[in-house]
Amino acid sequence: MTKEMDYFKSFCKISKAFGTTIKKTDLLNLIVNSAIESMAGKAACLFLADEHEDYFVPTAQSGLSHNYLHANPLKARKIVSALEKEGHLYFADATSDPRLEHHEAKKAEGIASILTVPVRVKDRIIGVLSLYTASQRQFISDEIEFLQALADQGGIAIENNRLRRRMQKNAMLFLELASDINSSLDIKLILSNLTSNICKTLGMKAAHIRLLDEETGLLKLVASYGLSDEFLEMGATTTTETAQRALKGETIVISDSTTDERIKFKELMKSEGVVSMIVTPILARDQVIGVMRLYSEVQREFPSDFMVMVESLAHQGGLAIQNASMYLKLQEDKKSLEEDIWSHRSWF
Repeated sequence: MTKEMDYFKSFCKISKAFGTTIKKTDLLNLIVNSAIESMAGKAACLFLADEHEDYFVPTAQSGLSHNYLHANPLKARKIVSALEKEGHLYFADATSDPRLEHHEAKKAEGIASILTVPVRVKDRIIGVLSLYTASQRQFISDEIEFLQALADQGGIAIENNRLRRRMQKNAMLFLELASDINSSLDIKLILSNLTSNICKTLGMKAAHIRLLDEETGLLKLVASYGLSDEFLEMGATTTTETAQRALKGETIVISDSTTDERIKFKELMKSEGVVSMIVTPILARDQVIGVMRLYSEVQREFPSDFMVMVESLAHQGGLAIQNASMYLKLQEDKKSLEEDIWSHRSWF
């Protein structure tokens, strides 16, 4: 049992520190160190979800030796289910509890009891925070609630840090696109750079852009990134539901393209290794001139700020096409005017 302490003052101190810590590594270390200091623990470890795998992996730890053997990466769905049911996980004797692995390693490390609570962001569990003690300990409800509040506050700080870094990346992405538009009239080059940059910045597996050919009614490929030729061959048609809705100006999100009834080519999606998908229109002067598709290799949720970014980039791509078209039209008009002037001079 911990000594009596003013949890409120401790929480205020920790919250202030969370609000002024900018670097992600410093923030993660602050979370585990705050847990140890506030709860008089031996050690603490923060596990965060790896969205590319169904795992919680150790991201920051303090008080444990470098060669301490954690359990195999925790199966995210299994641990989330247990935490949602119980609220927390408590292991009175970590060296013998059958729910845990590596009992001898825990004994050698001097670990007695473990308390684990979820790290939440907007009712979604993004990780777990585990507190380790050197002697067996029963945690009272106030202690459990305090560690949970600390984990929740840490989750908010992690999310704010993620949003800050995303804003910085988004700003750089817009800057690169604006630079491309200003320095080149090669539409294929601009859109090719856009597909690769958007995937690298937003963490997507692949992307492609198709423009509508008004004569044939087909969507012609102009740029792609991360997709096989076989996969790209099937995308010219405008008869799919997603293409038709995008050409009407609607953005569509497909959570799982391998099972969604709106997707025709499920097997091809599966073999290509794509799961979630975003389909958004490309506009020029309020007219849809093409479609941009983004693909994720794992099932993902796309927050509203992410979707705004994707739609904005698609609009910027449309602006680049419009600018290049206007320039080419001016060049044609200039040439036509020069030819007219020359023909008039030839009269004299």
